[in-house]
Amino acid sequence: MLFSDSYSTIKSPNQTILKERGSKFIGFIFPVVNESEIKNQLLQLKKEHPNANHHCYAWRLGADKSAFRFNDDGEPSNTAGKPIYGQIQAKDLTNVLLVVVRYFGGTLLGVGGLINAYKTAAAEVINSAVIVERFILFEYRIDFDEDVINHVMRILKINEAKIISHTYESQNSVVFQIKKQNSINLEKDFTDLYTTKLNYLKIV
Repeated sequence: MLFSDSYSTIKSPNQTILKERGSKFIGFIFPVVNESEIKNQLLQLKKEHPNANHHCYAWRLGADKSAFRFNDDGEPSNTAGKPIYGQIQAKDLTNVLLVVVRYFGGTLLGVGGLINAYKTAAAEVINSAVIVERFILFEYRIDFDEDVINHVMRILKINEAKIISHTYESQNSVVFQIKKQNSINLEKDFTDLYTTKLNYLKIV
Protein backbone atom coordinates (compact mmCIF):
# COMPACT_ATOMS: atom_id res chain seq x y z
CA MET A 1 0.00 0.00 0.00
CA LEU A 2 1.18 3.52 -0.82
CA PHE A 3 0.33 5.92 1.99
CA SER A 4 2.79 8.62 0.93
CA ASP A 5 2.97 10.85 -2.13
CA SER A 6 6.77 10.68 -2.35
CA TYR A 7 9.82 8.63 -1.44
CA SER A 8 13.48 9.27 -0.61
CA THR A 9 16.41 8.10 -2.70
CA ILE A 10 19.89 9.39 -3.56
CA LYS A 11 20.86 11.85 -6.27
CA SER A 12 24.06 10.24 -7.52
CA PRO A 13 26.62 7.49 -6.76
CA ASN A 14 29.13 7.96 -3.97
CA GLN A 15 31.78 6.05 -2.05
CA THR A 16 33.64 6.15 1.27
CA ILE A 17 36.42 4.15 2.95
CA LEU A 18 36.46 2.77 6.49
CA LYS A 19 39.53 1.09 8.04
CA GLU A 20 39.01 -1.26 10.95
CA ARG A 21 41.89 -3.20 12.56
CA GLY A 22 43.71 -3.66 9.26
CA SER A 23 40.68 -4.44 7.12
CA LYS A 24 39.47 -1.91 4.58
CA PHE A 25 35.75 -1.49 3.97
CA ILE A 26 34.87 0.51 0.84
CA GLY A 27 31.26 1.64 0.77
CA PHE A 28 29.48 2.29 -2.54
CA ILE A 29 25.96 3.61 -3.03
CA PHE A 30 24.08 3.86 -6.33
CA PRO A 31 20.65 5.10 -7.43
CA VAL A 32 18.93 2.22 -9.26
CA VAL A 33 15.47 1.54 -10.69
CA ASN A 34 15.51 -2.17 -11.51
CA GLU A 35 17.31 -5.46 -10.84
CA SER A 36 19.13 -5.33 -14.18
CA GLU A 37 20.92 -2.14 -13.10
CA ILE A 38 21.77 -3.75 -9.77
CA LYS A 39 23.27 -6.80 -11.46
CA ASN A 40 25.38 -4.62 -13.76
CA GLN A 41 26.68 -2.49 -10.89
CA LEU A 42 27.66 -5.58 -8.88
CA LEU A 43 29.47 -7.10 -11.87
CA GLN A 44 31.32 -3.84 -12.47
CA LEU A 45 32.46 -3.61 -8.84
CA LYS A 46 33.75 -7.18 -8.93
CA LYS A 47 35.76 -6.30 -12.04
CA GLU A 48 37.16 -3.20 -10.36
CA HIS A 49 37.97 -5.04 -7.10
CA PRO A 50 38.83 -8.62 -8.12
CA ASN A 51 41.15 -9.16 -5.14
CA ALA A 52 38.66 -8.10 -2.47
CA ASN A 53 37.61 -10.83 -0.05
CA HIS A 54 33.92 -9.92 0.04
CA HIS A 55 31.38 -7.86 -1.92
CA CYS A 56 28.48 -7.59 0.53
CA TYR A 57 25.38 -5.66 -0.45
CA ALA A 58 21.75 -4.71 0.09
CA TRP A 59 19.19 -3.04 -2.11
CA ARG A 60 15.59 -1.87 -2.07
CA LEU A 61 13.36 -0.97 -5.02
CA GLY A 62 9.96 0.54 -5.66
CA ALA A 63 7.92 3.47 -4.37
CA ASP A 64 6.21 1.00 -2.02
CA LYS A 65 9.63 -0.37 -0.92
CA SER A 66 8.35 -3.92 -1.33
CA ALA A 67 11.34 -5.37 -3.24
CA PHE A 68 14.59 -5.82 -1.33
CA ARG A 69 17.50 -8.20 -0.84
CA PHE A 70 20.73 -8.45 1.14
CA ASN A 71 23.75 -10.73 0.79
CA ASP A 72 26.67 -11.60 3.10
CA ASP A 73 28.91 -12.86 0.26
CA GLY A 74 30.77 -15.37 2.41
CA GLU A 75 30.83 -13.46 5.68
CA PRO A 76 29.17 -15.20 8.68
CA SER A 77 25.38 -15.21 8.37
CA ASN A 78 23.70 -11.84 9.04
CA THR A 79 26.97 -10.01 9.83
CA ALA A 80 27.13 -7.96 6.61
CA GLY A 81 24.10 -7.83 4.30
CA LYS A 82 21.55 -7.37 7.09
CA PRO A 83 23.42 -4.52 8.83
CA ILE A 84 23.83 -2.81 5.44
CA TYR A 85 20.11 -3.17 4.72
CA GLY A 86 19.36 -1.87 8.20
CA GLN A 87 20.95 1.46 7.29
CA ILE A 88 18.83 1.70 4.14
CA GLN A 89 15.79 1.16 6.36
CA ALA A 90 17.03 3.67 8.95
CA LYS A 91 17.16 6.42 6.31
CA ASP A 92 13.91 5.14 4.71
CA LEU A 93 15.51 4.99 1.26
CA THR A 94 14.41 3.13 -1.82
CA ASN A 95 15.70 2.67 -5.39
CA VAL A 96 19.21 2.30 -3.97
CA LEU A 97 21.99 -0.29 -4.06
CA LEU A 98 24.55 -0.24 -1.25
CA VAL A 99 27.70 -2.36 -1.51
CA VAL A 100 30.52 -2.73 1.02
CA VAL A 101 33.70 -4.22 -0.46
CA ARG A 102 36.05 -5.70 2.15
CA TYR A 103 39.78 -6.26 1.92
CA PHE A 104 40.77 -8.51 4.83
CA GLY A 105 43.63 -7.12 6.89
CA GLY A 106 44.70 -10.26 8.73
CA THR A 107 42.88 -9.66 12.03
CA LEU A 108 39.58 -11.43 12.72
CA LEU A 109 36.92 -8.98 13.88
CA GLY A 110 34.46 -11.47 15.33
CA VAL A 111 30.71 -11.42 14.78
CA GLY A 112 30.11 -8.22 16.73
CA GLY A 113 33.04 -6.48 15.08
CA LEU A 114 31.86 -7.43 11.61
CA ILE A 115 28.32 -6.24 12.24
CA ASN A 116 29.58 -2.92 13.56
CA ALA A 117 32.06 -2.45 10.70
CA TYR A 118 29.51 -3.14 7.94
CA LYS A 119 26.87 -1.04 9.69
CA THR A 120 29.30 1.88 10.07
CA ALA A 121 30.57 1.62 6.48
CA ALA A 122 26.98 1.61 5.20
CA ALA A 123 25.99 4.56 7.38
CA GLU A 124 29.01 6.59 6.28
CA VAL A 125 28.41 6.13 2.55
CA ILE A 126 24.72 7.01 2.96
CA ASN A 127 25.67 10.14 4.90
CA SER A 128 28.08 11.12 2.12
CA ALA A 129 25.32 10.97 -0.50
CA VAL A 130 22.76 13.64 -1.37
CA ILE A 131 19.30 12.38 -0.42
CA VAL A 132 16.45 13.65 -2.59
CA GLU A 133 12.67 13.40 -2.53
CA ARG A 134 10.92 11.99 -5.60
CA PHE A 135 7.19 12.26 -6.19
CA ILE A 136 5.37 8.99 -6.80
CA LEU A 137 3.92 9.01 -10.32
CA PHE A 138 1.00 7.03 -11.71
CA GLU A 139 0.91 6.23 -15.42
CA TYR A 140 -2.42 6.08 -17.26
CA ARG A 141 -3.82 5.79 -20.78
CA ILE A 142 -6.91 7.79 -21.67
CA ASP A 143 -9.01 6.76 -24.68
CA PHE A 144 -11.49 9.32 -25.99
CA ASP A 145 -13.67 10.50 -28.86
CA GLU A 146 -12.49 13.25 -31.17
CA ASP A 147 -15.15 15.71 -30.04
CA VAL A 148 -13.82 15.86 -26.44
CA ILE A 149 -10.13 16.28 -27.23
CA ASN A 150 -10.08 19.86 -25.91
CA HIS A 151 -11.70 18.76 -22.64
CA VAL A 152 -9.19 15.93 -22.27
CA MET A 153 -6.22 18.22 -22.81
CA ARG A 154 -7.61 20.77 -20.37
CA ILE A 155 -7.99 18.12 -17.65
CA LEU A 156 -4.44 16.89 -18.25
CA LYS A 157 -3.09 20.44 -18.03
CA ILE A 158 -5.04 21.35 -14.89
CA ASN A 159 -3.76 18.24 -13.12
CA GLU A 160 -0.15 18.82 -14.25
CA ALA A 161 0.06 15.60 -16.25
CA LYS A 162 3.12 14.82 -18.36
CA ILE A 163 2.22 13.36 -21.77
CA ILE A 164 4.39 10.35 -22.71
CA SER A 165 2.82 9.42 -26.05
CA HIS A 166 -0.33 10.09 -28.05
CA THR A 167 -2.28 8.64 -30.97
CA TYR A 168 -4.80 10.68 -32.97
CA GLU A 169 -5.80 8.26 -35.69
CA SER A 170 -8.50 5.60 -35.66
CA GLN A 171 -8.26 5.56 -31.88
CA ASN A 172 -7.60 8.74 -29.90
CA SER A 173 -5.47 7.95 -26.87
CA VAL A 174 -2.86 9.58 -24.66
CA VAL A 175 -0.43 7.91 -22.26
CA PHE A 176 0.58 10.22 -19.45
CA GLN A 177 2.11 10.36 -15.97
CA ILE A 178 0.77 12.32 -13.03
CA LYS A 179 1.75 12.86 -9.41
CA LYS A 180 -0.04 10.44 -7.10
CA GLN A 181 -1.37 13.38 -5.08
CA ASN A 182 -3.22 14.66 -8.17
CA SER A 183 -4.61 11.30 -9.29
CA ILE A 184 -7.88 11.30 -7.32
CA ASN A 185 -8.99 14.63 -8.77
CA LEU A 186 -7.96 13.56 -12.28
CA GLU A 187 -9.89 10.29 -12.06
CA LYS A 188 -12.99 12.20 -10.95
CA ASP A 189 -12.62 14.67 -13.84
CA PHE A 190 -12.49 11.84 -16.38
CA THR A 191 -15.36 9.97 -14.74
CA ASP A 192 -17.49 13.09 -15.23
CA LEU A 193 -16.40 13.17 -18.87
CA TYR A 194 -18.30 9.97 -19.63
CA THR A 195 -17.17 9.51 -23.27
CA THR A 196 -13.61 8.79 -22.10
CA LYS A 197 -12.07 5.57 -20.81
CA LEU A 198 -9.22 5.86 -18.29
CA ASN A 199 -6.84 2.91 -17.87
CA TYR A 200 -4.37 2.74 -14.99
CA LEU A 201 -1.03 1.31 -16.22
CA LYS A 202 1.63 1.36 -13.48
CA ILE A 203 3.50 3.18 -10.74
CA VAL A 204 6.60 5.04 -11.91
